[in-house]
Amino acid sequence: MRFLIDRCAGRRLAEWLGAQGHDVSEARQTGPDPGDAILLGWAVAENRILMTIDTDFGALVHLHGAPHAGLIRLPDVPPAARIALMRQILQDHSEQDLTTSVVTVRGNKIRLSRWPPG
Repeated sequence: MRFLIDRCAGRRLAEWLGAQGHDVSEARQTGPDPGDAILLGWAVAENRILMTIDTDFGALVHLHGAPHAGLIRLPDVPPAARIALMRQILQDHSEQDLTTSVVTVRGNKIRLSRWPPG
């Protein structure tokens, strides 16, 4: 799978995904933070699932109808737990599930919602 890792989601998670054979780009490698809308557009342009802890992306997608190529939100997940939860998400959901959905992790609960619904 193809991922874009927001700088707030962490380098360890990006490195782990790369070690699992995924195609990973990291926002931190491009210089200063370009802003949420530009980052989401980059993910769409490169057909990458955007992974972040920032809750603003949910508003961009759900409230403003911004397109996405998959969004995984880890707002309440401490850095030490992110890899284990990503492992679980990848085991439980197909690439198609992840590229057509918004996944939100709160604590140990993983919620997948197709967006846009349909």
